[in-house]
Amino acid sequence: MENSSNKDLEAALDLFKKAEYEKAIEAFNGLLEKDKNNPNILNNIGLCYMKIADDERASEYFIKSLSFNPKAVQTYVNLAEVYYRNDNIPEGINLLENGVTLMPGEIALKHYLSRFYLKDCRYDLAMTELFEILDIDENNLDAYWDLGNIQFELGDYESAVENYENVLEHITTNAVMYYQTAITYEAADNIDKAISNHLKAISCNENFEPSYKKLGILFMARNDNESAVEYFEDYLKFDLPKDERKNIEDLINRIKINQKQ
Repeated sequence: MENSSNKDLEAALDLFKKAEYEKAIEAFNGLLEKDKNNPNILNNIGLCYMKIADDERASEYFIKSLSFNPKAVQTYVNLAEVYYRNDNIPEGINLLENGVTLMPGEIALKHYLSRFYLKDCRYDLAMTELFEILDIDENNLDAYWDLGNIQFELGDYESAVENYENVLEHITTNAVMYYQTAITYEAADNIDKAISNHLKAISCNENFEPSYKKLGILFMARNDNESAVEYFEDYLKFDLPKDERKNIEDLINRIKINQKQ
């Protein structure tokens, strides 16, 4: 009997891996008939419903799963994902606060809770969770990045770039991260650092068009019109909206006219 159940479970999991979610639901329900209170099976059914965007049914199964295993971290995360994508912020906060109370050392729950607090504009609470994560794991790059994003929103650009730089010491191939760091340096009036990070963004991804435009603007601010024209012309190589293209072409023409005067 046990071998048969293991084979049925493997078959259900295989259907899930193949993205045959409705068939997987049938298979997991067959297992549930033999073990009605199994939190893992309930969680798996919830995941199947989540994959087919039936979030109401997914929530029902995740909640039922947690009733039998209130310390299942992954089920908290799954249910939090459903709440987050449906903007059920109060329910998500209540769920995750309960989870953190039960399992105060679980970084994943604290991180999700910080994001719900951020979505609810409760910045102080979000930062508190992130600082507590760093107390547990001082090398948690996600926490540093999210802290930087909050500090950027609050206008604390110096703290933001410090946290971004902590991340970029370890992740050196992400153009978006370099771009975010660059615009933060620009907001802090550090043009040289802003340019440096936009150049790194392009080095990571030569098709990262926002940095070309930003470099043109920053070189103009530094009165390096030759470099400004170079990056604006590179920017024009991308498939830009008609109005944007005309604005950049006009700007290049004005720069060239001024250079001749």
